[in-house]
Amino acid sequence: MIEIWHNSRCSKSRAALNYLKDNGIEFKVKEYLKEQISKDELESILKKLNKRPSEVIRKKEALFKELNLKDASEDELLEAMVNYPKLIERPIVVNEDKAVIARPLEEIEKVIKDA
Repeated sequence: MIEIWHNSRCSKSRAALNYLKDNGIEFKVKEYLKEQISKDELESILKKLNKRPSEVIRKKEALFKELNLKDASEDELLEAMVNYPKLIERPIVVNEDKAVIARPLEEIEKVIKDA
């Protein structure tokens, strides 16, 4: 089952949701800003993305600067994303053991081919 980590306030996230709908893909929505995410869950997503925390944290987010994360370690960035999920790049589309950040939208194709 396809899962999308969705933020309804984000136009890119809404576009990814519509992309899935328009292509007839069954999916479930994870509203990661409303549902608590665990460190293990985020580590699992990072593994599926094949990325480190520094590669999926929103460095231009005001909160990133407020928390003074510029020189933070990967572990510190991971903790920050668990505690402040607004810092997680979006949208993330997951299919079993694969995941992509759906920017651009065509990235979704990499995980839905077998869905």
